[in-house]
Amino acid sequence: MRLSSCHNIADLRRLAKRRLPSPVFHYIDGGADDELTLKRNTSAFDDYELLPSQLSNVSSIDTAATLFGQPVDWPVIISPTGASKLFHADGETAVARAAAKFGMIYSLSTLGTTTIEAAAAASSGPKIYQLYVLKDRGLTAEHIERCSDAGYIALCLTADTPVAGNRERDFVHGFSASPRSRLRQAVSFARYPGWLYRALVRKDLDMVNITLSKAAQTIEGSARDFIDEQMDRSLTWKDVEWIAGRWKGPLVVKGVQTVDDCRKAADAGATAVMLSNHGGRQLESAPAPIDCVAAVADALRDRLEIICDGGVRRGNHVVKALAAGANACGIGRSYLFGLAAGGQPGVEHALGILQAEFERTMALLGCNSVSKLGRSYVQRRV
Repeated sequence: MRLSSCHNIADLRRLAKRRLPSPVFHYIDGGADDELTLKRNTSAFDDYELLPSQLSNVSSIDTAATLFGQPVDWPVIISPTGASKLFHADGETAVARAAAKFGMIYSLSTLGTTTIEAAAAASSGPKIYQLYVLKDRGLTAEHIERCSDAGYIALCLTADTPVAGNRERDFVHGFSASPRSRLRQAVSFARYPGWLYRALVRKDLDMVNITLSKAAQTIEGSARDFIDEQMDRSLTWKDVEWIAGRWKGPLVVKGVQTVDDCRKAADAGATAVMLSNHGGRQLESAPAPIDCVAAVADALRDRLEIICDGGVRRGNHVVKALAAGANACGIGRSYLFGLAAGGQPGVEHALGILQAEFERTMALLGCNSVSKLGRSYVQRRV
């Protein structure tokens, strides 16, 4: 199977599964508990029907938009995901370059395998940085300062990880597997010597924004243990105010889903929210992001930019979210499957699929501009 034979994101997922050690694939593919939220994130889009306006002039489709004060070619952003070099040697820099080619905003994770500065230098496209507020506020302040110096356009605070979700698939197949499962792991990894070389010899999988920070001098044990210990359950909206006071630019809060929390985000100084359940990897039975869009848009569209983040596998999913009231969609697994399947060309293939589907859906819908999308084009199926 080749990239050229992948006609949709599901095809790229199948190719990624072939090209990754089994524990790594299940790490990217899995969710929490029974994975009900993971599945619902995508299936919820099926509950929305598009209402076409026929005999409209769709000889050209204007997909341009503005996000965080930046012009973009279409309203989809690269959501932050940790450790991209797990999935391909070129990691975050490959994704950043692909995003720039498609006129998109790229997001780098605190837990990425590429430094803030290297990701910034990888392409000329706009970038935001996803921030975890750790117990060591000095480390958080250091990251904010580095992002400012490197020219990032926005910060994105992840708010839904006071503890790690219960990702049971990892206990069976993944990095937390039981001793009984480790023999299967060893056999799987042995089939991918290049991956092992990068992990064990080159040590490409380090979370470098942690290990190369000033705070690294105090780390005892692994960086993962340090991060787990640093996750701060005492985080409150006061911390959002503290970040907003230090950053002075666009600030996104990621992981909120209710109108009440989105209003608190705006009151604390956020300029945008990512309606997200962490890809179904944290709280099981959290609502699908698409189901949160309309209520938040009705209440707060005049105060916040709204990003629907989770479950997007088709271009028509993006159209449905925008019509419901979102300013943009975020994608995670969709581009990671492309990255695992073929590096930067794989990411570009994934983005090309979604973009073509998006523009085709707009034409068939009879809507020739993103700015015209609204509730008249979508209804929830009863």
